[in-house]
Amino acid sequence: MKDHATTIYDISELAGVSIATVSRVLNGSPNVSDATRKKVLDAIEASGYTPNAFARGLGLNTMKTIGILAADSSDLYLAKAIYHLERELRANDYDCLLCCTGYELENRKSAIDLLISKKVDGIILVGSNFIYDTDEENAYIVEAARTVPVMLLNGALEAPNVYSITSDDYKSMYEAASELIDSGVTNILYYYNSISYSGKRKEKGFRSALKDRGVTVPENHLQYFDGTREDVPGMAAQLLALHKKGVTFDGVIAADDTLAMSAVKYARTLGLSIPEEFSVIGYNNSMLSTCSDPELSSIDNKLETLCQHLTATLMGVLGGADMPKITVFSGEIAHRKTTRPKTT
Repeated sequence: MKDHATTIYDISELAGVSIATVSRVLNGSPNVSDATRKKVLDAIEASGYTPNAFARGLGLNTMKTIGILAADSSDLYLAKAIYHLERELRANDYDCLLCCTGYELENRKSAIDLLISKKVDGIILVGSNFIYDTDEENAYIVEAARTVPVMLLNGALEAPNVYSITSDDYKSMYEAASELIDSGVTNILYYYNSISYSGKRKEKGFRSALKDRGVTVPENHLQYFDGTREDVPGMAAQLLALHKKGVTFDGVIAADDTLAMSAVKYARTLGLSIPEEFSVIGYNNSMLSTCSDPELSSIDNKLETLCQHLTATLMGVLGGADMPKITVFSGEIAHRKTTRPKTT
């Protein structure tokens, strides 16, 4: 066996079966053949493996606890996700341990190691920013999944014992940009503040929609805001600085509702009427969308549904069921007062 402590992942490799099958054996499930059960039990005996939190059916060492990692619990989207997840897990008699990691990879590695040392039954990574561009950077997730199931909320990674529940950000942004063009707005600025997995999908959707409709996207119409997520005046100031440079636009699609609110602030400063002269679409359909004046049209990425499905998938995995490795949900536009109807 390997140098590290033996895990359920090692048992699955040694027995030549899936992790779910090992879990079923540990839980005493009848849905395993005698031959397969013997292979798993022989592998356990040969390795000296002591069942951990997966062995709930045997009553061994389970903490009935799920670890949750989020970059920043003050972020509206992440805070709402944590709320939904905690509620769903509590309904399934599980407690939670929350680690707010920031955005540095080393801090995330330390946090995930801490959760594993606490014998959690599973780990949830909230937000697509936990997924990196290289296998080397994502190795911390793959390694953690050797011990417990790892669930990704709105991120995707193909690896054993990793399960992804995500919103189709590409499609949602494509449809939002298409709808804005169909309403007669073609000089559109895309405003974003993240280059995460989700952020990249949103940008691709925006670019594809404009390309398919023959609309050119000047590079200065893709604006990245590098400040804090709460700095709405700073976001608006960046748009006003563009205006002073002669960069004009009559619509903004934003990667989140905070950026969209700054676009409303920008339009008001210039005396533009909304939506007659200036249109705005936000993202996440957060509480900000109805706090704005006028109320924001925003893409609803079905966060509550994602959290419910993630929890159901995790409970299935812990119960030894074969669950889908990736599930994708479609968002939809919540129409309010910052967009106008399609032109006929």
